[in-house]
Amino acid sequence: MLRWSVIFLVIAIIAALFGFTGIAAGAAGMAKILFFIFIVLFALALIGGAFLVKKK
Repeated sequence: MLRWSVIFLVIAIIAALFGFTGIAAGAAGMAKILFFIFIVLFALALIGGAFLVKKK
């Protein structure tokens, strides 16, 4: 998911350089959403992993 976030960020930067502001805004929005979803899932995985380690 982090890979897709970076891909959309690169698309947004390239689109902004060429003046496609609508496409750049859309791609930047998607990159932001995917990045926050990645952060939430990463935090849940860390918390879940910590509980599994304590149980053993």
